[in-house]
Amino acid sequence: MPVNLQKGQKVELKKFDGGVLRRVVVGLGWDEATPQKTGLLGSLFGVQKTPQAIDCDASAFACVNGKVISNKDIVYFGNLTHQSGAIQHMGDNLTGEGNGDDEQIFVKLEDLPSAYDKVVFVVNIYQAEKRNQHFGMIQNAFIRVCDADTNQELCRYNLSENYQNMTAMVFGEIYRYNGQWKFNAIGQGTTDNDIRALARHFS
Repeated sequence: MPVNLQKGQKVELKKFDGGVLRRVVVGLGWDEATPQKTGLLGSLFGVQKTPQAIDCDASAFACVNGKVISNKDIVYFGNLTHQSGAIQHMGDNLTGEGNGDDEQIFVKLEDLPSAYDKVVFVVNIYQAEKRNQHFGMIQNAFIRVCDADTNQELCRYNLSENYQNMTAMVFGEIYRYNGQWKFNAIGQGTTDNDIRALARHFS
């Protein structure tokens, strides 16, 4: 059975059948909250705001001793494959519409060079400041880790806190510990406005 995590919880990543876990897919998802009715016309006739869609971008930071040491270690929509070939972003979802994962990132655990001790998964809102958007406008956000060979979900973390005015989010991380891979549910909001600023937290 997959493990449902709370913020700050950690769990070992392993196959249900006891075999070697070689590849995982990290799925991240979110939905826009229902638009609010606005003004007199809104209250009388149910007219709603039609703002620009919120474009959330998922990224992965490959870290050495917990730090991002090169821009090449940032895997995102502009750099879909890590220099090692072990991390691959499956592409950008511009709206977050639809059920299930909105964006996915594959990690070949056995191929990730041993110098990398963790992979951090983050999401930022594209042009958040310009568009006056934040994670308080987002609901049903989650991160889950699946065995890429069987598509079985190993663990899931549903972010449930109030992230009003937060424009970026550290969802979670996969890290090495005593030769094993573990997942840490983080759920930490930030006010960074782009991926480079978010990466500086790990520099």
